[in-house]
Amino acid sequence: MRIISYNLRKHRAASELTRLVEDHGANLLCLQECDVAALPERIANLKLARATAGNRLGLALYHGASMFRAEKVMTWGLKKSLHDIVLRPAHERVLGVRLRDIDDGHEIVVGSFHAAPLTALNSLRRSQIRAALTQLQSLGPDLPVLMVGDYNYPVFKESLGQTVRDHGYSLTLSDDHTYTRYRVFRGHYDFATSVGLTIDRITTLPQGTSDHRPILVTARVREAFAYERI
Repeated sequence: MRIISYNLRKHRAASELTRLVEDHGANLLCLQECDVAALPERIANLKLARATAGNRLGLALYHGASMFRAEKVMTWGLKKSLHDIVLRPAHERVLGVRLRDIDDGHEIVVGSFHAAPLTALNSLRRSQIRAALTQLQSLGPDLPVLMVGDYNYPVFKESLGQTVRDHGYSLTLSDDHTYTRYRVFRGHYDFATSVGLTIDRITTLPQGTSDHRPILVTARVREAFAYERI
């Protein structure tokens, strides 16, 4: 599978999506900070599974219509930061889809995630990540899970990595920084957490009009997690 995750910076980079999907042969597209009302039903050969409804700038997930069928879609709100309470920018911070491979019947859960901003504590973001992974697993117990998005976690990843491992998941960074707008804040903000998958690589794609660079995740379901539900 080839999955692109992209924080659109208040939808400014939306015009880049068709070319990104076509150039990189993406099967899945996970978006953050998209203008939900302005999203098309299709981007290239990908079909919209769901977008969040609780806030204008939200999350969305597209899947290859000829490769996957969306079996179940859910969105969740997570523990709020002070920023969320005062400014209320985002109610739903994780969107999950259980997908069935049309050819072989195997299923996988994929999530698009956007953590609280840097004004919040890392401890809050770790709590949000744990909760998001737990919610995604509820879509299909024992299924492989991949969560990609903007984790807003540029430093002190050792503690995050341990938190993720304690939860039974792996954390995988891309090959280059994903946020480069301000030198002091540069780092890996966009990456993946997963279980039941082999992440072959995560490539940071060239900068567009967003302050985040998109990432391309190339992943395979591990044989032990390949469940058929027919």
